[in-house]
Amino acid sequence: MSDPTADHGAGAPAEDYLCSRIRRAEQALMGHHEAVLRGHGLTMTQYTVLLALSAEPDLSGAQLARACGVTQQTMATVLTGLHRKDLVARTPSPVHAKVLLTSLTGTGRTALERAYQEVIVLERALTDAFAPAEHAALCALLERATSVLAEQTPRRR
Repeated sequence: MSDPTADHGAGAPAEDYLCSRIRRAEQALMGHHEAVLRGHGLTMTQYTVLLALSAEPDLSGAQLARACGVTQQTMATVLTGLHRKDLVARTPSPVHAKVLLTSLTGTGRTALERAYQEVIVLERALTDAFAPAEHAALCALLERATSVLAEQTPRRR
């Protein structure tokens, strides 16, 4: 059996692996956002739905599921919760009778704006932590890492 640390140097601790560092950064980001959003009565997925609808209204559940990276079943549950809170409205599609289109309500737009004002504080802090050239380089490196991760992900059969 081959040594799993061979590509990283003999005995390199797992926390030095690039994937481990990306995971820790992702966990810190999600932890921050979840704590902020909890104060607004939202989950990360609910916030992401509201954000997506602010950019493009009248999306189907399937479109929102793809945009948020969740299953259609999960999205159906999320949309039911958002509808109960009067954060989104659901109307039949004029093209497909069985499809409901979702859009923000005034209450939903207000909730999104309030949550966004807190979420953007972290974005600004992260931006300020880097010189402009470092920020641009980090963004480019993260895009490249994301591409590699997507390419390496096994496809469903």
